[in-house]
Amino acid sequence: MEREKIRLDHISKKFRNDIVLKDISATLRQGEVLGFLGPSGAGKTTTIKIITGQLRQTSGEAYILGVNTAGIDESIYERIGIVTDTSGVYDYLSVYQNLKYFARILKVPEQRIEEVMEQTGLSEHRKKSAGKLSKGQTQRLVLARAVLHKPEVLFLDEPTSGLDPSTAVEIHNMLMELKEEGMAVFLTTHNMEEAAKLCDKVALLNEGNIVELGSPRDICLKYNREKKYRILLSDGSVHMLKNSDETAILIAEWIKKGQIETIHSCEPTLESVFLEVTGRELS
Repeated sequence: MEREKIRLDHISKKFRNDIVLKDISATLRQGEVLGFLGPSGAGKTTTIKIITGQLRQTSGEAYILGVNTAGIDESIYERIGIVTDTSGVYDYLSVYQNLKYFARILKVPEQRIEEVMEQTGLSEHRKKSAGKLSKGQTQRLVLARAVLHKPEVLFLDEPTSGLDPSTAVEIHNMLMELKEEGMAVFLTTHNMEEAAKLCDKVALLNEGNIVELGSPRDICLKYNREKKYRILLSDGSVHMLKNSDETAILIAEWIKKGQIETIHSCEPTLESVFLEVTGRELS
């Protein structure tokens, strides 16, 4: 139980006549990354606000670090980190000054500032004012601020949204390091590729419902009902074929004639599973 950092038991949330969350349950343990996946309006950010005590659920119970979220106090906030947007970064202060300001509030030694800047790749930008940072650098500063006090649980709301691919990869690498250090990470995203790479467990969220919950691999295997092959022939044509006796005969003929350039088995992705389960795309 001690390793369990978050527990959601049958949480529902209603705003007037709009039901945002419908009887959702999930857990997050130490050293795990749990991803809540879904399009805008699916209820991802609302879930974070309930877990962190910013919103009260209509029904159900939510716990963080063993405490009911209805009774969250300062001692709990000192043990968590939250990255929702770039708020809390002071444009007129340098990178170092921003972190020093929060280090004083969190009673963190200045040596920790150096460690975090190194970990987030901000050491060379230490004297640059936050207002002059690129979007990717700003996101790294927000992440640095959130992990400054070595929180037990880190909340990330769309952490790589709008970032270029190389910066997103840097953020992913940082998150994997934090996970290896034992931090529990609650991630919301609509990027299924990101979720498959980072998450131990994912909850596919659609219109307030968790429609699937499990490891990315297990969810994809569950929907791998019909194996298919993608075959590129030497004439440049591409063929998508079902796994059947006829396909096996055809492939054998192509191999005999030396016509096959590449052959790959095609398995479901989280994106294709989400489309199958909900009938809608994430974009």
